[in-house]
Amino acid sequence: MLTKELTVAMDAEGFMTNPAEWTPEIAEAMAVEEGIAPLTPKHWQVINWVREETVKSGEFPSLRAISKRSGVDTKELYELFPKGPARKVARCAGISRKGAKTPRESTLRLCVLA
Repeated sequence: MLTKELTVAMDAEGFMTNPAEWTPEIAEAMAVEEGIAPLTPKHWQVINWVREETVKSGEFPSLRAISKRSGVDTKELYELFPKGPARKVARCAGISRKGAKTPRESTLRLCVLA
C-alpha cells in the first residue's frame, strides 16, 4: 500500500477553504477523520448531490433539503453520517463554511492501493 500526501487549505474547524481543490481522494481522507470510512455508494450519492446543489444555489443545502431531494431519507442520512451529518457531509463534499476563521494549510495522508 502506498501513502500519498496532499496539502489542502482548511479553516480552523477543518473545512476546505477552496472547494475547487476537492477530489474523491480528499473525501475518503475526510471520511477517515470523521470515522465514517469507507464511503459507500449511498455516501457518494449524498456527497455528489450536495456538491451539485451547492454549485447551483451557492449555498450548502439544509438537512431537510438533503433528506427530501438527494434520495436518502433523514433516518438513513443520520446512519451514514452519525452525530452531526451537516458537518460530516460538508467536510466530505469539500464545501467551505461562510465566516470561516483564518485558513491553515493541512496535510492529509491518503492510503492508495498500488
